[in-house]
Amino acid sequence: MKKEKVRERIIRVASDLFYKQGYNSTGINQIIAEADIAIGSLYNHFSSKNDLLHAYLVKEELDWFKGFENSTSTISDPREKLLALIDYRKKLQQTSKFAGCHFIKIISEIGEGNPSVSGFAQQHKEKQKELIRTLVNEYTAQALMTDPELTAENIFLLIEGAVVTSTISRQNDSFDHVKKIVQGLIP
Repeated sequence: MKKEKVRERIIRVASDLFYKQGYNSTGINQIIAEADIAIGSLYNHFSSKNDLLHAYLVKEELDWFKGFENSTSTISDPREKLLALIDYRKKLQQTSKFAGCHFIKIISEIGEGNPSVSGFAQQHKEKQKELIRTLVNEYTAQALMTDPELTAENIFLLIEGAVVTSTISRQNDSFDHVKKIVQGLIP
């Protein structure tokens, strides 16, 4: 088994803590203690807690898209890929025990107080929307659709709403409802 590098361990520990207890509630000393490193090791890899926060967001974004790609690698039909996206988001909610979206959580905590963080979160959501838009456009090439741009926007908003609803209700039935709606939008 490959030994985890110090930088990766710091990011992993910080990611778990930021996600579970929040960025503001997580102290550098806690990260150092739980990563079992010296303070110098942390600052050799990250100049600040904010720098570590950025590494966390980059990791989560890479993991999100890699996870989606892995879960849909055998699906070529764009309609089925869109429906698989809903299943993927549902699975993420289940595996996180309904803890919610990393990016929504950090924005709700930090707000506009940190433009680089809020900007990164907005770009992440735009990338998700672009993924949906691409799949809708691929589907539109096969089937007649009146307004693919509006359809993509609606699917994005429905999925995001399901994430928030399932986080609050701690149930995944909102994803099942969204899937039925999307099946109607892309027959």
